[in-house]
Amino acid sequence: MSTWPEGRPDVLVVGGGIGGLSAALALARKGLRVRLYERSAEFGEVGAGLQLAPNCTRVLDTYGLLDEAVSLGVLPEHMIMKDAVDAGELTRLDLADLERRYGHPYLVIHRSDLHGLLLRACRHLGVDLVTDAHCVSYENVDGGARAVFADGRTDEADAVVAADGLHSVARRLLVHDEPVNSAYVAYRAAIPFEEVRGNGVHEKDVVVHIGPRCHFVRYPLRGGRMLNQVAVFESPKALAGEADWGTPDELDRAFDGMCAQIRQGLPLMWRDRRWRMFDRDPIATWVTGRIALLGDAAHPPLQYMAQGAVMAVEDGWVLGEHVDARTGPSGVVDWEGALAAYQAVRPEHCRRVVTTARAWGELWHHDGLKRLQRNALLRSRDPYDYTFTDWIYGPTALTPTEEPPLYPKIPLNSVRI
Repeated sequence: MSTWPEGRPDVLVVGGGIGGLSAALALARKGLRVRLYERSAEFGEVGAGLQLAPNCTRVLDTYGLLDEAVSLGVLPEHMIMKDAVDAGELTRLDLADLERRYGHPYLVIHRSDLHGLLLRACRHLGVDLVTDAHCVSYENVDGGARAVFADGRTDEADAVVAADGLHSVARRLLVHDEPVNSAYVAYRAAIPFEEVRGNGVHEKDVVVHIGPRCHFVRYPLRGGRMLNQVAVFESPKALAGEADWGTPDELDRAFDGMCAQIRQGLPLMWRDRRWRMFDRDPIATWVTGRIALLGDAAHPPLQYMAQGAVMAVEDGWVLGEHVDARTGPSGVVDWEGALAAYQAVRPEHCRRVVTTARAWGELWHHDGLKRLQRNALLRSRDPYDYTFTDWIYGPTALTPTEEPPLYPKIPLNSVRI
C-alpha cells in the first residue's frame, strides 16, 4: 500500500481516518477512481467507543454495512442522563422507540471496529490506498487540483477531498484560524465487562453522569464483552495557561465528591494518554476551486453531541450523492456543480452541531444553583419528546433545515426547585 501508484485518479482523498475512508467509499461506490493518502505508516485508529446515531446508521445501511456494524457493536436499550453528584436520574431516551421514529438504530461501536469496517469496504471497491504520505500543501490547477507531499512528490486529480483533521493544512486556503481550546480534557478506557459487572454498571444502556465542570460516560462495546468509559473535566492548569495540562492528578481531583459509580470507575481509566478537547469556530465556506474540506478539517466539534465521526460519515455520503447526481451519461462529473451543492447544505448544518455542542457542554457542567435548576428542567422533560433530536437524527442531510432549539428556551433562573 505504501508504494506510490501511477496514473491519474478521478479523486484524491487526503486523510485515512473515518472521514477520509467514508468519503473514499462514497465516491468509489459511484464508480469513480479514488486514491486515498494516509500520513501514517499503516491505517488504524486510536481511542475507544463511538456512538452512532440514526443519521449515521442510515448511511451505513445505504452502504450495505449496517448488519456488520451491528455485529461488531451493541444496540443499547436506553440513553440515560444522571446527576454526577447524587446519581439521580435526570432524563432518558428509549432507543427502541428512537429507532422506530427515525427508521435506523442507535449503535455504539469501538472506533477501531468502525474504521476497519470502512477500510475493508474501500479495499473491496478498489480504492487505491497509500500510506506514509504526509501532505503539506494543496493547489488548484487547470481541470483539477493537486496535493503536494513532504518528500516533494505530487499527485493530481479532478478533485481533492481534504479530510486532514483538526490541524488541516487545506483549511488554511480558506481561513487563517486556530483550534479553540475548551480547557476540558478526556480520559478513556475500554475494559473487560467482567471487571465491573455487579457494581451497578448498566449492561445495556448508555449512561452519562453530568456534574460540576465534569462528566462521566459509560456504555458497553463489542457485544457487551467490553465497557467503554470516558471521564471529562475542566483543567485548572489549562485555565492558568500552563503547557502541561489535563494531567492524571487533575483527573482525580476533578471528580472529588462525585457519586460512587464514578469513583468506582476512575481507577480503571487509562492514565498514559489523554485527549485535550478542541474545536474550531464554524466557517461558512468549505470549497475552493476543486478542493473541498470534509470531517474535522471543516467542522471539528466538542464531543457533547456525539456527532464528530457521524458528521464526517454523513459528509462523505452527501458528497457522493451530489457527485452522482451531476455525472453525465459519458461518466464526466460536473465537479463545480457537485461541490457547490455540497457547499450549499453541509456548512450550515454542521455549524449548528458545533454551536449546539458548545451550549450542551455549558449546560452539562453547571454547579451550585444553576445545577439544581438544570436538573429540575431535565426532569420535567417528557422522555418521548423528540423536539431536540428531530433536526439532527432525522433524514435532513441533503437539505437545509430550519434553526433548531439548542435545548428548552427556558431561563434557568425561572425554573422552580
